Amino acid sequence: MKISSIEVRACRRAPDGLTATSLRSDDFQGFQYTVVTMKTDDGLSASMLGFAGRSARGAAMLAADSLAGFFLGRNPLDRERAWHDFRMADRWWGHLPIYTYGPFDVCLWLLSAQAADQPLFRYLGAYRDRIPTYGSSMILDSIEDYGREASRAKAEGLKAYKLHTPGRDWRDDLAVHAHVRDVVGPDFTLMSDPVSSMNLEEAIRFGRALENLDYHWLEEPIFDEDMHALKELTRILDIPVVGTEYLAKHPYSVAEVISRRVVDRVRADVSWTGGVTGVMKTARLAESFGVNCEVHTSIFAPLDLVNMHCAAAMRNCEFFELLYPLESFSFALAAPLPITDGMAHLPEAPGLGMDLDWDEIDRSTIAVF
Repeated sequence: MKISSIEVRACRRAPDGLTATSLRSDDFQGFQYTVVTMKTDDGLSASMLGFAGRSARGAAMLAADSLAGFFLGRNPLDRERAWHDFRMADRWWGHLPIYTYGPFDVCLWLLSAQAADQPLFRYLGAYRDRIPTYGSSMILDSIEDYGREASRAKAEGLKAYKLHTPGRDWRDDLAVHAHVRDVVGPDFTLMSDPVSSMNLEEAIRFGRALENLDYHWLEEPIFDEDMHALKELTRILDIPVVGTEYLAKHPYSVAEVISRRVVDRVRADVSWTGGVTGVMKTARLAESFGVNCEVHTSIFAPLDLVNMHCAAAMRNCEFFELLYPLESFSFALAAPLPITDGMAHLPEAPGLGMDLDWDEIDRSTIAVF
């Protein structure tokens, strides 16, 4: 089996029920993404979305120019060889964004799982077939909005809710967190993600307050690369500190983070961690140190479905994360993600297990490379 053709699309989609404020992006015009399609000489085909930052056209052109020739003619089963070849090629002349390799690696895994006639999570080695799921907020307009949305997530049966707050003043953010705890009561799981908005002193005070509010974890209050401060924060606080979601070059970049307990739990996802290969390498590394690898949302539903397959193939992941409200991000799949009573249920069809929505992708396509 050889890869015979590769297509990369640049796509842009208008937001659905979201504002620039929701994404802390004053010039947000719509979701930008790529779609990578690989075909083999024996008739198999796999496609996956990719993150594209501010420019789908730029991301797609760079991906096609850098990786289409790299993968053409390879056997998709030789994923480990491709991983190491890419690592060296990227060191020499690539230096690509952290999200470039992911969709190509995912396609390799999907082609391989299809050839084996297995759903991806079973091809990886299944640990479970359902995962507790939580909703992860956007930036909301008011303190009351957070309370209403957390209540909605609880009523829908989701197992937890995570707050992303504006990050302008930690005291204001703390007031939001206290309000949400008061609204949903003591028995609903809540997490916090201030998105690198604090220094060490602020994060210590904020984290201690979250402990009193019985929050489940504190995620990325300080930039991931500020390892000295994160290590000190982790030492001081009892609440688990979570990080590493945007560190490049997993799993190598997180090895020292894990071994020195810079954070309590690490993050990985198929978009920013180098595809399925990067996620599973990071998860296995973390497992050997008794550390959880919490799979981070990849924003787009098809990528999150791949995340779900990965999470089902590891024991050391407590939750499956989806951005909330779910309907704002439920595009490019032919059917909604299978979430029932707060549990994500793995599809059993070979490969991805669900079809992409090609009508939506065609409408969103602005260029093909």
